[in-house]
Amino acid sequence: MNKSTRKAIIAGNWKMNKTRPEAKELLEAIKPLVANAEGNVEVIACVPFTNLETAINTTAGSNVKVGAENVHFEKSGAFTGEISADMLAELGVEYVVIGHSERRQYFGETDETVNKRLLAAIGGGLKAILCVGETLEQREQGITEEVIAMQTKIALQGTCEKCIKNVVIAYEPVWAIGTGKVATPEQAQDVCAFIRKTIAGLFNQEVADGITIQYGGSMNAKNCAELLAKPDIDGGLIGGASLKAEDFNTIVQAAVNG
Repeated sequence: MNKSTRKAIIAGNWKMNKTRPEAKELLEAIKPLVANAEGNVEVIACVPFTNLETAINTTAGSNVKVGAENVHFEKSGAFTGEISADMLAELGVEYVVIGHSERRQYFGETDETVNKRLLAAIGGGLKAILCVGETLEQREQGITEEVIAMQTKIALQGTCEKCIKNVVIAYEPVWAIGTGKVATPEQAQDVCAFIRKTIAGLFNQEVADGITIQYGGSMNAKNCAELLAKPDIDGGLIGGASLKAEDFNTIVQAAVNG
């Protein structure tokens, strides 16, 4: 990490887990553990829609921010089951995860709809955690950089140098999501550095140096320090480990001390 030029961010992605009482219990356990991260590392809990109000009330007055796990690209309308950026912002949500590999794999999201969701999110005053990543087949075919560049460029179409400051990019190799497999620190660093290079090409080096790039493939309490020691890995989008207060805190502390 390079906290002198950009913010370190540890974000928990709870996925489809926790009832409201369980969410409150977990957040109450996390809050005192990560309180020392304030001003040094941003801590976010991205929770299911049903837990958002509980999370916002529970984290009030603490340094834990709240994020949603998805957002629709229209402001309103006949889109049964969807939630707009305005709805999230009105509730007090600050961040939203966009383009997670599970959304792409199971719910038909494409690079184009990811772009529309990202524009809607930042246009609605939210900060976006944009996920990009290759499948195992694509890595074995040697086209990781082509895939990452395409996903990044399409997702950021229509953004400007000012609004890109409200975007965090999470590199999450699809083959490492929920599988227990983790990219080596060198593999993760190489791709995160490539993403930064891509951002420099789209905007300029100053923008690239200032954007936070997370690693999001099975980062946990055991491997976080080694991953976060890499210069272009500025935090993590944490899945399973975010559901255990002590494990999540270990990752936050690795970022604080990194």
